[in-house]
Amino acid sequence: MARIHWLGAGLSSVPGIRRLILEGRTMTLWNRTVEKAEQAVGGLSGDFDVKAFTLDALKETVQAGDVVVSMLPATMHLAVAELCLEKNAHFVSSSYVSPEMAALNDKAKAADLIFVNEVGLDPGLDHLLAHLLMDEYKASDAFSASNSHEFRSYCGGFPAVANDFRYKFSWSPLGVLKALKSPAQAILGGKTVQTEKPWDAIADYPVALPGGVETFQSYPNRDSLPFMADYGFGDDWNMHTFVRGTLRLDGWSDAWAHIFNFVETEVAGPEGEEKLAKLSEELWDNHSYDEGEPDRVVLVVELKASNDETAVWHKTYALDARGNDEASAMARLVSVPVSLAIEAVLDGKMTAGVQPAPSSPSVIKEWFAELSKYGDEFHLTDNLA
Repeated sequence: MARIHWLGAGLSSVPGIRRLILEGRTMTLWNRTVEKAEQAVGGLSGDFDVKAFTLDALKETVQAGDVVVSMLPATMHLAVAELCLEKNAHFVSSSYVSPEMAALNDKAKAADLIFVNEVGLDPGLDHLLAHLLMDEYKASDAFSASNSHEFRSYCGGFPAVANDFRYKFSWSPLGVLKALKSPAQAILGGKTVQTEKPWDAIADYPVALPGGVETFQSYPNRDSLPFMADYGFGDDWNMHTFVRGTLRLDGWSDAWAHIFNFVETEVAGPEGEEKLAKLSEELWDNHSYDEGEPDRVVLVVELKASNDETAVWHKTYALDARGNDEASAMARLVSVPVSLAIEAVLDGKMTAGVQPAPSSPSVIKEWFAELSKYGDEFHLTDNLA
């Protein structure tokens, strides 16, 4: 029987690990600290074991047909994927497909191996919602490439009970701070727009949630444009808006104004890195989640088509999830989809090669049915109804 090798027992892995064990899957959980891995599977029985992670130890253990799941830092994924090629094993990760990972596609296909990436929350569930909207729109009478199209996909995590800072950290703030200096690219107002800093592109974004309409703040994240082809937008489509980005609680930009100013004026060179690390420590001390405090995740994917400025098709998927005593919403929505991707690989529902989250509506709806068992419901709104 094929064995799952799950690498990394951090908080964002635990719900998926436990789900697979409870489903009767065969697993080895690898972590640098064995005690942490043992805590992740505490109280469970099944066909699993725990081992101290090193690449050499993994290489000695993996067998052909196994599935290796990298929940390690992104810098480790390529080495793990190359090990999978050598050992004739499949690979799964929640991270974005890097150029180096994409370059392994031909080798993976030749070996009939499945290398699945982008199957967490964002990227991951956002892809699934985009595919469902596109599939329905293309099948509708309203579909025309000449329509003016607006596509928005936003995701954000924040405390379930909002604080004055409008945010809390569940791990080191350093990654969030560094992301504030990352450029982004999107189509806004019919033009390709590049932003160097999030605070230059913050916009209010009202969202219809099951509890009513709530206004968030949004901004573009990374480079949105490569995902147009992935979702099925043609080169000949009339695009007014195409943006994938981050969602924050209303008032976030005001609460973080001093941090924006610090990052813009103080962070440069080695000395700036030291200052950023110090700020990260201060933020962790002052704005980390309390023990047992619930978090909240909001994911929204919207597609609108208009003809002569009149909307002819406009639907939105929205998810508003809360953490509970078992796990944070963020951990659940990252690792449970990863576990579903692993099962899709083991059950022969994925094709060979390097690929992101599945686009098949039937597979996506199976995943949604499983997620609904955890209380995570995707609400579809027809904005023209």
